[in-house]
Amino acid sequence: MHGLIKFVGDYFIFISLAILLAYWLRVGSKEKISIVWQLLFGGVLALIFSTIASHLFYDTRPFVTEHIAPIIAHAADNGFPSDHTLLTAFIGFTIYLHSRVVGIALLLIALLVGVARVAAHIHHPIDIVASFFIAALSVAIVQVISRRWFPAGATRLKN
Repeated sequence: MHGLIKFVGDYFIFISLAILLAYWLRVGSKEKISIVWQLLFGGVLALIFSTIASHLFYDTRPFVTEHIAPIIAHAADNGFPSDHTLLTAFIGFTIYLHSRVVGIALLLIALLVGVARVAAHIHHPIDIVASFFIAALSVAIVQVISRRWFPAGATRLKN
């Protein structure tokens, strides 16, 4: 079971990236540009929000407070928010704007990453929830900006 937790918590992020790349390769050039815009600017926002959040709230990692060995090796630093979950959730929310089916699949992967990182004793559930919130907020802000500045090129939800 530890091997599965470690695999999901450490490597499912790469599955999200592969799905993102596969989706990006199959869409038209306008949608490619839209996705890149959303990933770049939303990613910067997510990084800024994550940095601010980590300075406002310190969450000692569970393996430190519970005095146990983590399943996934990690430094005993601030666990808030979860970077792995934030990235996978951010990708999921971004692609959800283009495809509900692919977006939901990516968000389920993000949830699995978060659950695995909690099971590995390197995050508390609040770290995971905060990551989803920061990812959703970042994507929503970029979506609002896209609709205001580029009304013709704003993302429209497909399937």
